[in-house]
Amino acid sequence: MLKRDNLKLGLILGFLAPFTGFIIYYLVRFRIFSVKEYIQVLLIEKSLLSGVISLSLIANAVVFTIYINTEKDKTAKGIFIATCIYGILALVFKWFG
Repeated sequence: MLKRDNLKLGLILGFLAPFTGFIIYYLVRFRIFSVKEYIQVLLIEKSLLSGVISLSLIANAVVFTIYINTEKDKTAKGIFIATCIYGILALVFKWFG
């Protein structure tokens, strides 16, 4: 599946990779809280939420780099589009949240 080169795969990977980053960030920084408490803190502290989203996008950068280096450009394009959407979402939370 990861050897394909299509936009749909890139979008799926681009939307799932930040969740992996989100979970890793939780395990590194907030494991003393339950997942429910962690999400409640993020919903209360909007500036923390935008920061977590931004850090979660590092996972997208890793996946994007892998697909660019293997010349799977359509998949990389999908990952880039998903990254842009997440980035805009982080800005919206920061400015209007």
